[in-house]
Amino acid sequence: MTPVANSFFTGGGLIDIGLEQAGIDVQQSFEMDAVCCSTLRRNFPGKDVVEADITRMLAKRVKPAHVSVFTYPCTKYSPISDIHGTRTGDELYLHALRMMALRPTDAYVIENVPGMRKFPVVMEAMTELSGYFVHVFCPVGAQLWLPQRRDRLIIIGTRRAFAFRPPENTRPVSLAEIIEAEPDVEIPEYVYRRLRGQYRDRPIISDAEAGDIAPTCVAHYAKDVSTRLVRDRKYPEGVRPYSVREYGRLQGVPDTYHFCGTSQQQYRQIGNGIAVPVGRWAGQELQRYFNHVRGKSESAGARV
Repeated sequence: MTPVANSFFTGGGLIDIGLEQAGIDVQQSFEMDAVCCSTLRRNFPGKDVVEADITRMLAKRVKPAHVSVFTYPCTKYSPISDIHGTRTGDELYLHALRMMALRPTDAYVIENVPGMRKFPVVMEAMTELSGYFVHVFCPVGAQLWLPQRRDRLIIIGTRRAFAFRPPENTRPVSLAEIIEAEPDVEIPEYVYRRLRGQYRDRPIISDAEAGDIAPTCVAHYAKDVSTRLVRDRKYPEGVRPYSVREYGRLQGVPDTYHFCGTSQQQYRQIGNGIAVPVGRWAGQELQRYFNHVRGKSESAGARV
């Protein structure tokens, strides 16, 4: 049996890449952004990509599946939103809850920033659903696999008890391995203004030769590439922004994956996504779970 999943708030599809790498069949993806939907259709031909606002969508559009995956936006849960007074949480979790109630599945996965734990009502809704055994993993760090500091909260709920394993230490890809020799990048003038100290903060500069890793990939990079720079002595001042391809590699995206839209839209899709190896780990653990359940069922059938 190949587990079948539906993904909600899919964005540019990074979670789907990881799940598919683990052998999970993602049959439906729900996303409201038209450019993201174009990216999904281009890279997953045959997938049912539903371009819709989940807050207005009826659950009857959702096909039966084994797994529901929710990666709803994290901007209002993140500590950085304290700066702008927008760390208020949001109500999208209620629509995730609505889908789980009206289209229940054998398992569900929720991904968000660790800051979501500061919202007890949200955590209660996501971790105390009747009929599910729930595991909370936090932080799950992308740096286990990738040269990027990125911690996430992962919640896995299943109908049967199961010993899910946390991700293991692996040899992560180094920053030097993701850097392109001839990157396609433009350096806006404001990059040099930030380097000269004309902004309230300096850029975070990572040096691959020194063994550095990059800071968290953020969607805001689409608007301001001066906040995160990489050392490259071929360029003025010896630094430059990350190319779109490098930014994707920092998230574990294969080079064969094509993001639609402008470079700004591509950066945003990448920054908003879940690191691909995190999705792959969750998918592999779900595979173990469904194999365990199948084995139990076959043993019970043999005894009848």
